[in-house]
Amino acid sequence: MKKTLFLNPPSFDGFDGGAGARYQAKREITSFWYPTWLAQPAALVPGSKLVDAPAHYQTVEDVLKIAKDYELVIMHTSTPSLPNDVKCAEAIKTQNPETQIGFVGAHVAVLPEQTLKDNPIIDFVCRNEFDYTCKELSEGKPFAEIKGLSYHDRQGNIQQTPERELIHDWDAMPSVFPVYAEHLDIRNYLIGYLLNPYISLYTGRGCPAKCTFCLWPQTIGGHQYRAKSPEAVGREMAEAKAIWGSSVREYFFDDDTFTIDKKRAIAISEHLKRLKLTWSCNARGNLDYDTLKELKNNGLRLLLVGFESGNQQILDGVKKGIKLEVARKFMENCHKLGIKVHGAFILGLPNESRETIEETIRFACEVNPHTIQVSIASPYPGTELYSQAEANGWFTGDSLVANSGIQMSALQYPNLSGSEIEDGVEQMYRRFYFRPKSIIPIVGEMLADPQMLVRRLREGKEFLSYLRERHQRAASH
Repeated sequence: MKKTLFLNPPSFDGFDGGAGARYQAKREITSFWYPTWLAQPAALVPGSKLVDAPAHYQTVEDVLKIAKDYELVIMHTSTPSLPNDVKCAEAIKTQNPETQIGFVGAHVAVLPEQTLKDNPIIDFVCRNEFDYTCKELSEGKPFAEIKGLSYHDRQGNIQQTPERELIHDWDAMPSVFPVYAEHLDIRNYLIGYLLNPYISLYTGRGCPAKCTFCLWPQTIGGHQYRAKSPEAVGREMAEAKAIWGSSVREYFFDDDTFTIDKKRAIAISEHLKRLKLTWSCNARGNLDYDTLKELKNNGLRLLLVGFESGNQQILDGVKKGIKLEVARKFMENCHKLGIKVHGAFILGLPNESRETIEETIRFACEVNPHTIQVSIASPYPGTELYSQAEANGWFTGDSLVANSGIQMSALQYPNLSGSEIEDGVEQMYRRFYFRPKSIIPIVGEMLADPQMLVRRLREGKEFLSYLRERHQRAASH
């Protein structure tokens, strides 16, 4: 067994681009997701170490001190962070040329040959679901015998092995909780709309939806939802409670669409109620009232819902599969039941215009989720959105993120520039939050909970800093 390090490498200050984030960027306020995509293979490799450098504010120098003792380093990368991640790999290789270094993540899964050709320092990249690929690498199995691997052979030529099958027996996958407990400081993981400290986890992978912009189903997870049984999830959550007790305030189920199988979601929620755990999850904005009520009765606090746009033509164009009227009824039911909703929106999708941005802002204010996040459409390689942008000449020529790590618009349209899309993000935040309907509930939270008071004041300061940074960037252009 090779001594194996799973590494989410250092990047931009505050950049949440690694093994858990859906949008690889520095957010408006400090946010870090758990590096679940690395923790899962780490759970399969006894004696391995997991380092999540961004969330623990570790530098390349810190990483080098750790990596010197390891034979195999498996690094997570993303499209915007790849250049920095390669520099980190070069530093590790310079320190010890015998260290084998490989990359995992959506970018290298889609572009394995290009990644290896452009970066000879990388020994291999893993394609598709890489959990068992990593396990076999740590066991010292020859590269040529490992499915789902692209690598440099001894002559420097690029070789590719056959594809690896997707994982279907998810009950056989070990829990990530012992890995979290041993290697991560849960106090460092913050998400603005969750109760902190929180824990996030996947109970399965894959999403039947066909959204053109969504990264993971199109690159690694696939469109079939493969998941653990409610009984297996119940056992894992009991394990979590045994590890952390009451110190974790909320558990977040980060499956792409946790509620797609309503019977399973309800069965899991019954275990959570028995364990007296507060929890939240991803959901689509079409869940029916009776299911919502049952989940709420079993401890559900919040739903993260991707509304994306307030324009039906845009939603149809990205194959969202949701009607605005259904989303309105869903929000009405959530308000009635007291379920908080964090609404996710995307500006800059195909068919976007100044008028549709206005429609989205009005829609968000109308349905009134508790909190929102507004992202810029990001055409990641491997997604249908990327192919559309390439075919139609929509690329601006800019990167997905600025030098500081904040999102930039990589897309522009004949009647809408990239800078107008970026301006729309700020406009939407201001108009949504600077309303009595938004301010009053948030102030109420702050007055009721001293921890929330400190946190919201910090987040407000960070948000103003984020806006200043955007204005400075706009002025320099």
